[in-house]
Amino acid sequence: MSYKRILTIQDISCVGQCSLTVALPVLSACGVETAVLPSAVLSTHTAGFSGYTFRDLTEDMPKIKDHWIKENIKFDAVYTGYLGSTKQIEYVADIFRSTGKDNCIKIVDPAMADNGKLYPGFDLEFVKSMKNLCAEADYLVPNISEACYLTDTEFKTEYSRTYIDELLAKLTALGSKNIILTGVSYKEGKTGVVVYENGKYSYYEHDKISNGCHGTGDIYASAFAGSLLRGKSAYDSAKIAADYVVECIKTTQNTDESEEKHWYGAKFEPVLYKLIQALN
Repeated sequence: MSYKRILTIQDISCVGQCSLTVALPVLSACGVETAVLPSAVLSTHTAGFSGYTFRDLTEDMPKIKDHWIKENIKFDAVYTGYLGSTKQIEYVADIFRSTGKDNCIKIVDPAMADNGKLYPGFDLEFVKSMKNLCAEADYLVPNISEACYLTDTEFKTEYSRTYIDELLAKLTALGSKNIILTGVSYKEGKTGVVVYENGKYSYYEHDKISNGCHGTGDIYASAFAGSLLRGKSAYDSAKIAADYVVECIKTTQNTDESEEKHWYGAKFEPVLYKLIQALN
C-alpha cells in the first residue's frame, strides 16, 4: 500500500464532532497522512449551542498556501468540506491548482444545504461560486438538497429514478467527473447512495435509521475520501462509508440510560475499528 497524503479544508468546531474534528481522525484511521487547513475556528458547532465563539481564518488561507509552495509541499488529494464564503471558495480553487501533485484527486463535499434549504448565512451567490468549485471536482459528494441547488432543480422528498437521473446529468454538465449522491431513497424504510462514475450508475441501498445525528455528512465524506485514497473503487468506498455511518448512528442511539444524552454529534470513535476492518 502506498502512503498517500491528503489535505482537507474545512472549519474546525472544537466541540461537536463535525468538520475537522471528524475528518482528521477518520482519515488518519484510514491509514492516510492527513494535512489540514482550517477555514475557521469555532468553540462549538452552531446547531443547538448558543453563544459560541467564531474566528474567521479566510485571510490566513493564502499565506499558508504560499508557505507550502515555498517548502514544495504537495498533496495526492484535496478534500473540501464546509466553506464559509465565496472568497474561501476562490482560495480553495487556487489551492487545487497550486499544491496538488500530478493526478491529484479533488473531492468536494458542497456542504451548504439540507432538507431543501440552504444553511444559515448562505445565499444564491454562494451557490454560484460553489458550482465553479464543483466543476473542478474529480468526485462530488452532495446530498439531494445540495444537488438541487447546484442544478437549479426543484427539491422533492418523493421521486423516481428518472428524477435522480436528471440530477446526475445536470451535475455532470457542471463539469463534475464523478458523482456520489447521498440520501437517495426509493422506498420507505430504505435509503442509500448513488455512484455515478464515468457515466455508469450504481446504487447501494441500506436501512434508513430515523432520528439521525449531526455531523454524519462529514463522517461519510471523510470515510469515502479515506477509502478512495486506500485504493478502493468509488463504489466500494461509497459502500464502506455508508456502512460506517450506519454503525455510528446505531452506536449513538444505543447510549446507556446512565449516560448524558449525546445530542450534538455522532459517536464515531467507538466504531472506528469497524471502518479499519472494512478497509483491510
